[in-house]
Amino acid sequence: MKNKIFKAGLLAVGLSASFLTGQVHAKDSSKPIVIPTHNWSSQVVMAYVIGGIFESLGNNVEYVPADSQAVYEAVRNGDVTISHEVWESSFGKSFYNAMEKGGVIDAGTHAAATLEEMGVPQWVIDKNLCPGLPKWEALKNCQEVFATPDSGGKGRWLEGPQSWHGNLMPERLTGLGIDDQYVVKFAGGADALWAELAAAKKEGRGVITFNWTPNFTDAEGFAFIEFPEYTDGCRVVDGGDGACGSPKGWLKKAANYKFPKTHPKAYTTYAKLSFTTKDIGQMAALVDVDKMSHQDAAKQWLADHKDVWVPFTK
Repeated sequence: MKNKIFKAGLLAVGLSASFLTGQVHAKDSSKPIVIPTHNWSSQVVMAYVIGGIFESLGNNVEYVPADSQAVYEAVRNGDVTISHEVWESSFGKSFYNAMEKGGVIDAGTHAAATLEEMGVPQWVIDKNLCPGLPKWEALKNCQEVFATPDSGGKGRWLEGPQSWHGNLMPERLTGLGIDDQYVVKFAGGADALWAELAAAKKEGRGVITFNWTPNFTDAEGFAFIEFPEYTDGCRVVDGGDGACGSPKGWLKKAANYKFPKTHPKAYTTYAKLSFTTKDIGQMAALVDVDKMSHQDAAKQWLADHKDVWVPFTK
């Protein structure tokens, strides 16, 4: 897989050790720990949160923007050191493929369980804009509710960037037999999803978007559509017809195999680290609701939640 790490984009964030804990730890290797950033808020904020924790241990940290699928090959090759938000549904296959080749280790699982799925904001259901939701069969009678100027009279599903899931959602429409009623459009990034949710709420119109949990939308309310249950082999890529929903899954942490040796203190902390649904939602909300920068959000979260992260360093 083509390595899409853009080294020219190296960034550094100065979260000082004194700001974080007031403690001094012996350094691991002086070689920087390289942390990738992707294109959704919780992942980027968590990158700076984890980087800040590593800095509190005396480590040097660098950040690089990375493709969310190609990053596992980058971890394997040592171009980046970790990947801290490995979502089972979207990235599990790439993660395990990299592990099988050698060079990537499983550094543990976050406490948060995950779901990545199409859905509607809770107010769409509360206003009964499409009776029968969140059951997917209700969509058969509501295409006009979700039509947009660019959807050709069909209802629109606003997916994330195509790099996230490929043709998964178009294949699902076909498998469910509603591709003559609905069309998938791909957003440029997570910000476009949130902008569309805000616009739809302001205008009082129906909207179907891709979303996930944990996320900042958990607090306001978001209803995931109930599709036929996921089973092994149900997706087109695995030989199925695609007529199934997404599985609930884990959220793992990956690391380069050399990390435990080059940075034993940092790796031990990383292996202990486990964030909850609430933790991750808070990180995302600081950016997507409070409109802070990712770096400032990380500083704020670290300052407010020492009770959560300091024990990981012990």
